[in-house]
Amino acid sequence: METKKKDIRALSKEQLRDFFVKEGDQAFRGNQVYEWLWNKGAHTFEDMTNISKETRQMLEDHFVINHIHVDTMQKSADGTIKNAVRLHDGLIVESVLIPTSTRTTACVSSQVGCSLDCRFCATARLKRMRNLNPDEIFDQVVAIDKESRLYHNRPLSNIVFMGMGEPLMNYNNVLKAIDKITSDEGLGMSPKRIVVSTSGVPKMIKKMADDEVKFKLAVSLHSAIDEVRSSIMPFNENFPLADLREALEYWYAKTKNRITYEYVVWKDINDKKKDVDALIAFCKFAPSKVNLIEYNPIDDGEFQQANTQAIDMYVSMLEAHNITVTVRRSRGKDIDAACGQLANKG
Repeated sequence: METKKKDIRALSKEQLRDFFVKEGDQAFRGNQVYEWLWNKGAHTFEDMTNISKETRQMLEDHFVINHIHVDTMQKSADGTIKNAVRLHDGLIVESVLIPTSTRTTACVSSQVGCSLDCRFCATARLKRMRNLNPDEIFDQVVAIDKESRLYHNRPLSNIVFMGMGEPLMNYNNVLKAIDKITSDEGLGMSPKRIVVSTSGVPKMIKKMADDEVKFKLAVSLHSAIDEVRSSIMPFNENFPLADLREALEYWYAKTKNRITYEYVVWKDINDKKKDVDALIAFCKFAPSKVNLIEYNPIDDGEFQQANTQAIDMYVSMLEAHNITVTVRRSRGKDIDAACGQLANKG
């Protein structure tokens, strides 16, 4: 039966070489197939033009390539592109291309739905259906790179794991995908151009430090006061700020990489001076920068963007304490592609 065939991209290069030897062929054939899969992005065995028809048929008999398909592509007035990506089992995730004058960034998903319960995020309203495989993450990046070249005349320059899902809850697959993306045998991108954004899973942040990862870390913080954070991100009760802080101190001690805090300011939730004071205190234990992100409503109006004075207060107080701060204007809002809006409305 068709479903019994193994996805060939689950095999390492060594396993592919062994497979060909077992089939009475040369080991180097495995290198060729591996290159087609990861460097040239082949969607089918037919694409592998330097391999004989008989060999391609033999691969077809044994394996499948569970490639993603961009189901729908929406273009925003500001040049942002949102892809609804159909997976081999019919489930859909979303990924986004975000262009600026100097770079194009891929915002990719790591799970179908999300295991966490942040109340301001549309994705959190979808239950987590499954983790994405490394190749499904990789394919999102390849698709966005093609769109970047086609619509913006340049290759993809950066990747952020800020799409659907909590990357650290799919840690092994995310790391395998990044390995393929950064490998010379894959896309050859620099890990320094990749940011993994987490809502804060202390144990996994420490594991990342122990694994000596080379990519950058961002933490979706939104409040440095436990009661406030738990009210908007209920899982904070299991991973309180003291534990998160300890994990981040460990991360910095091991990696010497500064931490980026993603932070949305909402009206009547975290827009007071005490909220800024708490954030400043939280930022002090390790070099960090704060991205203040414009909020994008998700229908019910429970969360509202804070007024300009509150944002200005954050900026001036953070700068007075020598903490780097940038205000991020959201892009792609007209197509629900902005931060917190990815939820497969279709």
